[in-house]
Amino acid sequence: ICAIAHVTAKTMPHEDGECRKGSAPNIHDPATRELSVVVPSYNEENRLPLMMDEALDYLEKRQKKDPSFTYEVIVVNDGSKDQTAKVAKEYCKKYGSDKVRVISLEKNRGKGGAVRTGVFSSRGKKILMADADGATKFADIEKVEEGLKNLHPWPKGMAISCGSRAHLEKDSIAKRSYFRTLLMYGFHFLVWFLCVKEIRDTQCGFKLLTREAALQTFSNLHIERWAFDVELLYIAQRLKIPIAEVAVNWTEIEGSKLVPFWSWLQMGRDLLFIRLRYMTGAWKLEAKKCN
Repeated sequence: ICAIAHVTAKTMPHEDGECRKGSAPNIHDPATRELSVVVPSYNEENRLPLMMDEALDYLEKRQKKDPSFTYEVIVVNDGSKDQTAKVAKEYCKKYGSDKVRVISLEKNRGKGGAVRTGVFSSRGKKILMADADGATKFADIEKVEEGLKNLHPWPKGMAISCGSRAHLEKDSIAKRSYFRTLLMYGFHFLVWFLCVKEIRDTQCGFKLLTREAALQTFSNLHIERWAFDVELLYIAQRLKIPIAEVAVNWTEIEGSKLVPFWSWLQMGRDLLFIRLRYMTGAWKLEAKKCN
C-alpha cells in the first residue's frame, strides 16, 4: 500500500501558487483588505443567494460601523452546470467588482481545488472559507475571529481558527440513520488515527486563516476534494501553526453534494494516502516565498 501511495502520488498544481506579474490579485502580494471571504460553489444557484445576502448584509453593516474595515467576497464557480456564475455576477453588479468577484473554473476541481484558487487570488489580511449553503450563520465570524485573537502571539504571523459542530454531535446522531452514524464515527476515527488528533471537527467549512498561514498551507495542499480540510490541518500541525477550534451555529441545508457512501469511501482513501505519502516522502512540505 505504501508503494502504491508513493508511485501514484501526483505533484500539486503550481500555477496557482507561483509568483505572477500583472494586475491580478495574488496572495504573495501585500494585503490590501482586512478580510477575504472565499466561497466555493458547485451547482449552487438555489442556495447561494441566501448565503450571499446574509454575508453581504453583515459585512456592509460592519463596514458602516467601522469604515476602516474593508472586505471582498470571492465566489469560485467550480465548473457548475447551472446558473451559479450568473447568480454570483448579479452580486458583482449590485455591490461592485471591488467587493464581490467571481472566478469561474472550466472544469470541476472539487471543493479543495476551488478554495485553493480563491485563496491564491485573495487580498485580505485574514481569509475566511465559507460554504455556499449558508449552513453556518455568517455572524459567527466574530467567534472564529476571537479564537484567532486568543492564539496570540502568532508565530511568523500564522494562525488558524476553525468553526466546529462537535458540540452538536449528539443531536445530529439522533436524526441520522445507523449506517450514516457508523460512517461518521469511522471517518472521525481515521482522521484521529492517521492525521489530525487535536481537532474534533475537521470538516466544518467555516475556517479563518491569517494570510501567512493560508499561503503556507494552501501552497503545500494536494487533496482537492472532500478530504482537503484534513490535509490542510495536517500540514498546519506539521508546520506548528497554532489552531483554535470554536463552536459555531450550524443548520443542515438540503442539497448537499456529499454522497453518503461513495464520498466517505473516497475520503477514507484520501486520509490513508495523506499519511502514507508524507511518510514516504512522496509529498514534502516547503516554505513558500515570492522573490
